[in-house]
Amino acid sequence: MPTDCISYQQSGYFSKLITDYLEQKAELESLYNHFPTSENFKLQIAEKQNSFPQVNRSTLVNAVAKQYEDCKTSEATNANIQKLEHSNTFTITTGHQLNLFTGPLYFVYKITSTINLCHQLKKDYPHCDFVPVYWMATEDHDFEEINFFQYKNTKIKWDVESKGPVGRLSTNGLDIVYEAFANVLGNSINATYLKELFQKSYLQHPSLAAATRFLVNELFGNQGLVILDGDDSSLKRLFIPYIKKELINQTSYKNVTTTNEHLKENYPIQVNPREINLFYIEDSLRERIVQKDNHFAINNTSISYTPEELLALLETNPEKFSPNVILRPLYQEVILPNLAYIGGGGELAYWLQLKSNFEANAIPFPMLVLRNSVLIASEKQSQKAAKLELSWADLFCNQQDLFNLKTKEFSKFTIDFTPQKESLRQQFIALKEIAQQTDPSFLGAVNAQEKKQTNGLETLEKRLLKAEKRVHKDHLERIINLQNELFPGQSLQERKANFSQFYMEYGPEIFQHLTANLNPLEADFKIITL
Repeated sequence: MPTDCISYQQSGYFSKLITDYLEQKAELESLYNHFPTSENFKLQIAEKQNSFPQVNRSTLVNAVAKQYEDCKTSEATNANIQKLEHSNTFTITTGHQLNLFTGPLYFVYKITSTINLCHQLKKDYPHCDFVPVYWMATEDHDFEEINFFQYKNTKIKWDVESKGPVGRLSTNGLDIVYEAFANVLGNSINATYLKELFQKSYLQHPSLAAATRFLVNELFGNQGLVILDGDDSSLKRLFIPYIKKELINQTSYKNVTTTNEHLKENYPIQVNPREINLFYIEDSLRERIVQKDNHFAINNTSISYTPEELLALLETNPEKFSPNVILRPLYQEVILPNLAYIGGGGELAYWLQLKSNFEANAIPFPMLVLRNSVLIASEKQSQKAAKLELSWADLFCNQQDLFNLKTKEFSKFTIDFTPQKESLRQQFIALKEIAQQTDPSFLGAVNAQEKKQTNGLETLEKRLLKAEKRVHKDHLERIINLQNELFPGQSLQERKANFSQFYMEYGPEIFQHLTANLNPLEADFKIITL
């Protein structure tokens, strides 16, 4: 199975902030704790071990065990849950929304990266144990972002109204989605497995959280993955002191705002903090908590509390308080003995805004690891690329740029009039020297003529390029068709396709190939040819 890779920087799909982070630019050093190298994990282990209380471990183990009561677990997962009680056990965490049937392909890459990093760390630090954790974003409410997945050219969508935390959403109505999915799959062995997996996940569990837990456990449970739902009263109870601090002092707003002022000098800001970065949640409600004069109100509702009433509610019902994107990472690190968070470029961009808030709360900031990115190509597609004399870097190019680049390579002519433009510029230098010695209006005429003739050369260059595109039309079409296969919608495959598309073709071996090839500490965009 041939593999290849290009750097994330070379791929052109990552922001300047992320590429600068990967290059460890000095201006970003204050925004993270330790850069993710195997050696640096020693420092992170010591920091977390010295700051994570045993009571949090016991609470965590009990909460996770309770969440798994209705889900059959593997020996590896059961063992990992119990290991969390031990002071020499640490987690590596990734998180994701509850996308229907895992959503985009990179969901699988995030979890595989997390599992693989745990294996690598166990080799490097045999005296410790490392547990891979998938944090389910059950308290999110952006349902329109998660209610579909793409199977080849078919969008499989769940149409239902959702107002509260998505994890609490009933799975009623997903039988219709199942029928739509089953109809496009056919009746092969792999299709039968996928249909049964969807059916058991979504038609035999009452909520989206329970369905997602079952699905992810079926796919990764045998590798010891622990799935965690933060929408849990006992876990939120551990976070009460930090919620109080948020309500009374607005700590995160002050700290993140200061960081953003520094960051925006060179980079766009991913998220902006609110004065209170908490939601109030019920089964069908998720609204911001806002401070108005001498009371707290629940946005877009008539619900209101005095400060005393809200703090009393926090003590009795902490599950009603939900951290937003600014505060959720702190919640994660309070309840987990976590060393590193594995996420995509957008996630790491907002994590880089948060370190000062962690310091203000005396919680170690985790190491930030960019998840693995992968392009899966068939052997046939790889052979096509070779026949068309395309490198993988070529295929990652913007489509119009690739079109122009290959046209110039195929042409018998040099479609670059730079030498002619330079010759013209030299001629006009001489003319301008003459013009300087005569009437100023003549100099203006010389400048106008230079611009006119330069524009004329550029127009001829564009026309020659266009003419050569027609000459090489068939060859160029084959190139563009291949790129469209590998980059659907001129976007990354991993952001569009669902794992089921590749499972249909390769079966369970697709997961084996990913496990064998993904290394989250290698900053390369992996190309896997199957």
